[in-house]
Amino acid sequence: MTSPDFLSVLPIIVTLALALYSKHVVIGLFGGVLTAVVLLTGWHPLEVLSTLIKTHLVGTLTDGYNAGVIVLMVFIGGFVALMEKSGGGPAFASKMIGVIASKAKAQIAAWCGGIFIFYSDLGTPLIIGPVFRPLFEKLRVSREKLAFIIDSTASPVAILVPFIGWGIYIMGLLQKEFDQAGRSLDSWQVFIGVIPYQFYALLAIAVIPLMVWLKADIGTMVQAEIKATQAPTTASSGVKQGQDFEAFTHHNARARFVFLPLLVMAAVLLLMLVPLGFPFSSVPGSVFRAALASAYFLAACTLIGLMAWHKVRPALEGVTLYLQGMSGMMQVIIVLVLAWTLSSLGHELGTAAYIAEQAQRGFPAWLLPLVAFLLSAVISFATGSSWGTFAIMLPLVIPTAFAIEAPLLVSIGAVLSGGLFGDHCSPISETTILSATGASCRQYDHFRTQLPFALINGGIAMVAFTIAGWVASPLIWGGALFVQLVVLTFLRRIV
Repeated sequence: MTSPDFLSVLPIIVTLALALYSKHVVIGLFGGVLTAVVLLTGWHPLEVLSTLIKTHLVGTLTDGYNAGVIVLMVFIGGFVALMEKSGGGPAFASKMIGVIASKAKAQIAAWCGGIFIFYSDLGTPLIIGPVFRPLFEKLRVSREKLAFIIDSTASPVAILVPFIGWGIYIMGLLQKEFDQAGRSLDSWQVFIGVIPYQFYALLAIAVIPLMVWLKADIGTMVQAEIKATQAPTTASSGVKQGQDFEAFTHHNARARFVFLPLLVMAAVLLLMLVPLGFPFSSVPGSVFRAALASAYFLAACTLIGLMAWHKVRPALEGVTLYLQGMSGMMQVIIVLVLAWTLSSLGHELGTAAYIAEQAQRGFPAWLLPLVAFLLSAVISFATGSSWGTFAIMLPLVIPTAFAIEAPLLVSIGAVLSGGLFGDHCSPISETTILSATGASCRQYDHFRTQLPFALINGGIAMVAFTIAGWVASPLIWGGALFVQLVVLTFLRRIV
């Protein structure tokens, strides 16, 4: 094969262009995959489609690692659907609000609830929002504040957990790039190592208790809080009571619907992995994924049994919900398969080698995390999809980091943080929409009240990634948190 040239990056350019234009990541990835196959086989439409399907897509699906990740994602989807429809989340949250009598306690309780219901970033807003909304109205805290709290504890929490959908998805993308680069790195250990460098996620979670403690409402959030204090309880958001979204509740649902399945999951993982040395020594990926799938399956069986025992849902209805949750993972799996396929095709075209060659001509290694953060933020903002952003950016950033010896963990953290930052700033993001829905406020009102906080956190993260490009120390996030405290204190005094 000849030395790769500019044409080798054409599939990436097509992917970005189509994703930004259509605001649909699947369309962008498919266009990139199709372009790569055309470059390899020539422009013969029937041959291109035949090669794409029988060689590349089927090859991706039959790969042992890929198949294991797909099976695990399906098990996770079924379990999450059961959790969201069991009534356990609202029952758990109701326990929390029984002794709350102040605005500060209500906000912290909602924050804690969002952190504990970590298993679904999209489910958290639709569980926490409807449960805490009446309490927020009673205490005259704006629905916009509630939407901000649950948006700050949905994706930012989920992206830090390695054994739920977010972590499995990201580790799938990471492992593919490590294998393509011929590096013997374990995606689990890398993911854990990246956590201290997920600056935006950590700042987004930390901003809520700091905001409550300092009473640091800023920007349009000040207006929303004043409006909530002065207006009738349902007028603060401009949403009629009849339009409020309500999570699934049942008078027989118990908070143990949340605790017991998670305890079963933890017990199964410990029983299967600890004898193999986990977490102190590396466990083969196939064994880990099998253990995790088993844990999710038995946790789901536990929850189906609990719902049937307490007469919340018959067992057969629970099984139906479980199967529906499994099928609901199809779009995520499509994104994963296309991302893996594009990565493999890029390896054949020499995309990573070409990018690395260009980067080595003068691109400073310390600048890569900052550039990765900004590009990821732009793509995520335009498409409203952080997952799609990871699928596009990680295959670009990881080979470049290897080539120019940039700090790998920081560079990966920059992609994850940038995707999350753009997602938080985007009015078309799923979590933005669902957070507004759960809190029953206008989508635009949630967007504009959250934006000042997101921009502050994003600005601090930019500085942190610039410094981390020079000195890759996990202690930097502590400095970022201190800067966040100083900035909020300063802005509070101005307001």
